Amino acid sequence: MGWIHHIINSINAWFDGLSPMVQFSTISVLKIIGVFAVLMTIVAYAVWVERKVSAAIQDRIGPNRFGPFGLLQPLADAVKSMHKEDFTPAHVRKVYFWLAPAITLIPGLVVVAVIPFGSYIGHQKMVIADLDVGILYTFGIVSLGVYGIVLAGYASNSKFPFLGGIRSSAQLISYEIAMGMSVVAVFLIVGNLNLSQVVEYQAGWLRWLPILPNWLIFKQPLAFIIFMVAAFAETNRTPFDLPEAEQELAGGYNVEYSSMKFALFFMGEYANVTAASAMMVTLFFGGWTLPFAGLDHAAGPDQWGLGVLHILIFLAKTCAVLFMIIWVRWMWPRFRYDQLMDLGWRRFIPLALANIIVTAVILWAKS
Repeated sequence: MGWIHHIINSINAWFDGLSPMVQFSTISVLKIIGVFAVLMTIVAYAVWVERKVSAAIQDRIGPNRFGPFGLLQPLADAVKSMHKEDFTPAHVRKVYFWLAPAITLIPGLVVVAVIPFGSYIGHQKMVIADLDVGILYTFGIVSLGVYGIVLAGYASNSKFPFLGGIRSSAQLISYEIAMGMSVVAVFLIVGNLNLSQVVEYQAGWLRWLPILPNWLIFKQPLAFIIFMVAAFAETNRTPFDLPEAEQELAGGYNVEYSSMKFALFFMGEYANVTAASAMMVTLFFGGWTLPFAGLDHAAGPDQWGLGVLHILIFLAKTCAVLFMIIWVRWMWPRFRYDQLMDLGWRRFIPLALANIIVTAVILWAKS
């Protein structure tokens, strides 16, 4: 293992010789490239997992021809999307029609910038932008995704896509408020809007039940349920996939799209689902921490292995939550539209407000 330490020391010596601005820029670019590569890999194989899970639930086989167990199927799907005809119908509003897929994908990529995916590797914090108002940034970016869907419905100049866009905007205003209010109780407990501080708060074991980790899901189970259900609605996933609703709208907002434009919508959906899973892990499941064998403490400058292990822990938790979201799609029926609106406005918003009040009273009584 001595040669590994020699390589690391050589890299550190070269890096220390750079100016502070060049160091910051280099590290930021490497983080962005790494996070983007991992996110796109998860997006590609989330589709493969979804097809395998749905096949198992419906007693089918699923992708099994291209590569062992069909593991190269995402590559085949990508090649097919790139080679299909990029057809633009004559009746659409062309500029908006082209912009909509990109606007749908970008928020899912940008929102992960503030999510701490690890502790430290060397002296570098494993988060692209460690903002003090990280959660506010997240909500601001996530809410932009609906504009791509609404724009697609408007630009398609067709009734089914237009209805899908209207439904998506109605879902946003119904569940964005409940989602935002659900995390207020979390930050009352933590006392900080910085997501790295939220993760560090969850280190160790619960004081009143030391057999459980100090994760906020055990302190705020109602907040987690509201946040999770709102995340389903925000990402247009079953049982809240009404903007697509194949049986009613033949696919909704993406009916008129083909080739890579359609693939961008697909990638945007799974990127948003992955980002929502990572946010749930950060807020409620301890992020990169595990209360075993010192895995709940940040890695020191010489503990590169521990830093990498923290990243793997975070990815494992994120993939577990992502699998749960995929499983729900094939096990739950779709809500009726009136049920969706009723659940958001008449159930979750009052519950989230009551949770804030109860949490504030308990914290006041303890102070």
